[in-house]
Parts: sequence; C-alpha cells; structure tokens
Amino acid sequence: MNDLSLRDSVLEELDFEPSVDASNIAVMAKDGVVTLTGHVSSYTQKIAAERAAWRVNGVKAIAQNIHVELPGDKKLSDDDIAKRALDILAWDDLTLSDRIHIKVSAGWVTLSGEVPWNYQRQAAEADVRKLSGVTGVSNNIMVVPRVQAGDVRKNIVDALKRHAEVEAGRIKVDVNADGAVAIEGRVDDWEERQAVERAAWSAPGVRTVENRVRIV
Repeated sequence: MNDLSLRDSVLEELDFEPSVDASNIAVMAKDGVVTLTGHVSSYTQKIAAERAAWRVNGVKAIAQNIHVELPGDKKLSDDDIAKRALDILAWDDLTLSDRIHIKVSAGWVTLSGEVPWNYQRQAAEADVRKLSGVTGVSNNIMVVPRVQAGDVRKNIVDALKRHAEVEAGRIKVDVNADGAVAIEGRVDDWEERQAVERAAWSAPGVRTVENRVRIV
C-alpha cells in the first residue's frame, strides 16, 4: 500500500469510528508511519482515534500529536478532577484505590503507586481517562513482582502458545529479576503484535513490558 492509500484508509477508519469526531483531525502517512494531528473535544476521543488508526492494515507506527480542546462546559478545576478521580477509583473493585496516588495539573492526571497485577493498573487508567475535564493521563503505577523470573517467563511462553492468533515460535521472551519483560520477534499485523503484548502482561509478576516485536 502506498502512502496516499494508507492515509486515505486511516481517514476512512476515523470517519467510520462513531466515538470520534474526525472533522478536526489530519492524517499523514509515510512508509507505514502515520502521524495524527489536530484536536478533539475529549481525551477518550484522542485514545479512540489512535486505536482506529491502528486497526488499518499497513500501519506500522503512529505519531500521536492530537491535542484535547475541552468545550467550555467540560472544563473543570484540578481540584474537582482529583476529587472525581478519587471517587471513581474507590467505586471500582478492580483497583486498589488505597495504593494509588493521584496528581492533577492543568487537567492532566498522573497516577502513581504500586499494585500486584497489571489489570489493576490498566483499570485505574481506564477509569480516570473517561472523566470530564481530563486532557491526558500518565500512568506511572508500578506492578510489584511477586514471583521468580523463570516462572514469569514460563507463564508468558505458555500463554503465547494458547493464543491461536500468535505464532509462539517467532517470539523471544526475556525476563529479569525485577519483573521487566522484553519481547521481540516478527508478526504479520498489529492485532497479532497486541496479542503478544497482552499475553506478556497476563503473567503474574510482570512489572513492565518492552514490546520490540516488528510487523513484517
């Protein structure tokens, strides 16, 4: 697919995505690298636009330069956003709210703290990014490893073998004593690359995942 065709395909996918107002989004494409610019009215739209672009066959990398311009009635003080973030985390049984710290600056929410599982880390981010007034989220929550590196690696390899959409033999997994995982290899498309990363995160004790898997 040439650059122009890829650009047009991404634009069509953005227009097709009901959760995104793509009227103020511009797209450029070169050698599989897609650049998104412009503005949207919420942080959830920004994330949805990126996900829509990734769904397009031929996209190998994305430069996400969309910024959030909140409508006047959606702008909230940092204090209000922080209070709402605390409340929504407390209501969600998936998050250990007492272990998570929240900082808000100009609408940008920074999460920190430690949790045992990555799904708790992801749930906390998913909760706060849908709040009104949020312009961005930095998720600095750490997953604290509780198992040996060898066990983590075995669990990841076993998970890869269970995924029908992944050719496990093409993926190499390295795990250090701190629970940091590096995965590398080759896959056919973005969906397979994401499946590999999800398999890595599914293992207990994984603290970080560096996804070096290439789309070929």
